Amino acid sequence: MRAAGELAARVLEYAGTLVKPSVTTNEIDKAVHQMIIEAGAYPSPLGYGGFPKSVCTSVNECMCHGVPDSRQLQNGDIINIDVTVYLNGYHGDTSKTYLCGDVSDPIKRLVQVTEECLEKGIAVCKDGATYKKIGKRISEHAEKYGYGVVERFVGHGVGTVFHSEPLILHNRNESTGCMVEGETFTIEPILTMGSTDCVTWPDNWTTVTADGSLAAQFEHTILITRTGAEILTKC
Repeated sequence: MRAAGELAARVLEYAGTLVKPSVTTNEIDKAVHQMIIEAGAYPSPLGYGGFPKSVCTSVNECMCHGVPDSRQLQNGDIINIDVTVYLNGYHGDTSKTYLCGDVSDPIKRLVQVTEECLEKGIAVCKDGATYKKIGKRISEHAEKYGYGVVERFVGHGVGTVFHSEPLILHNRNESTGCMVEGETFTIEPILTMGSTDCVTWPDNWTTVTADGSLAAQFEHTILITRTGAEILTKC
């Protein structure tokens, strides 16, 4: 899991260097695919449930699961790049929202607060902690800035299987269950500037905010330890 996480982090970091006006998400997908294959791994999204590409690229109002295409990135866009690699039988899953060119201050703040929400969610994790603490902490921080927390998409167990139990809710919830030393899962909050309702396109993947407001997301795969959490998706 550490090796898979570290590779996913390096691929994501590389993908982020490609974000600039006029670049297409197809170009990012191609570069990510090449780097993953050259590392002796496989891009987990490719073919997963019929997903046609090797990476998810979610631009502006796209909450998640955006399919790379020929649209050029524009100055002022934000883009979440979600990388998952399958290396030696294990999946490493991570995502980050990048700024394209000159982004306005309100949008920069959305991106920054979303990343802070991920950090605050991770900070409450340790052996014996309840899963619901994560959603409580994320919601408290997001609400301070007036952002919505998307409920439809959740974090998840990850390891030899891409998506498994436990499901990690990012909003306030009363889910039962406690973290156990040695388990690995993702935390991946999505915050919006407006409605948290969503619409999925006919491709059955691309999911956008119902009101067209912008959304940002950050994600890490973590390992629960006796005293805290180790972030596996770090370079």
